[in-house]
Amino acid sequence: MKSYYVYILASRRNGTLYIGVTNDLARRIHDHKNHVIHGFTAKYKVHDLVYYEAYTDVREALAREKRLKKWKRQWKINLIEKENPDWKDLYDLVLM
Repeated sequence: MKSYYVYILASRRNGTLYIGVTNDLARRIHDHKNHVIHGFTAKYKVHDLVYYEAYTDVREALAREKRLKKWKRQWKINLIEKENPDWKDLYDLVLM
């Protein structure tokens, strides 16, 4: 069964946030960290994985991404801090 991930990257604690969706979380975060993906995350150095959710239905993942992007900034911060209060980079966890 295929998995899809909605993820939030941060430049630092309470810094710039980026929300995305992918079917290969480890590869996608690696690409962000190594500036393989040019654009917003490279320009603003947004590369720490601070939150993610897994889905089995791509439509659900895409719908969740769209909803999160419309959220107020504080709601996004609250979501991150509920699961990751120290804003640790979770990249090493997804490599396991």
